[in-house]
Amino acid sequence: MQYHGSCHCGDIQFSVEAPEVIEADLCNCTVCKKSGYLHLIVPASRFKLLEGKEKLIEYKFNAKVAKHYFCRTCGIKPFYIPRSNPDGIDVNINCLDTPAKQINITDFDGQNWEQNAHKLSHKSK
Repeated sequence: MQYHGSCHCGDIQFSVEAPEVIEADLCNCTVCKKSGYLHLIVPASRFKLLEGKEKLIEYKFNAKVAKHYFCRTCGIKPFYIPRSNPDGIDVNINCLDTPAKQINITDFDGQNWEQNAHKLSHKSK
């Protein structure tokens, strides 16, 4: 299924191909918890940035491997390239404008990322 998504102000527009029933991860690390991020990791080939490349600002922290992208106008993070899946894209399900038929949420212990990252590595394949 093709989903459309955007940031709050609409400057960033994207599409992502994902199943009708989405398997999402709810991470308890500080950046995800504080921003309300709900994860959908897909292969990069299933993601397309439609508008707003010039409006994105990149943020890196800790190991400086993951590339977090925020809208310069509204501050929302609609997607990023995760350290666990550098060949994929992690979309914030809360930024999808197309409603999913069903979302199954699994808790992910991001506070202990090093011990749990292997549980995500298959998602961008």
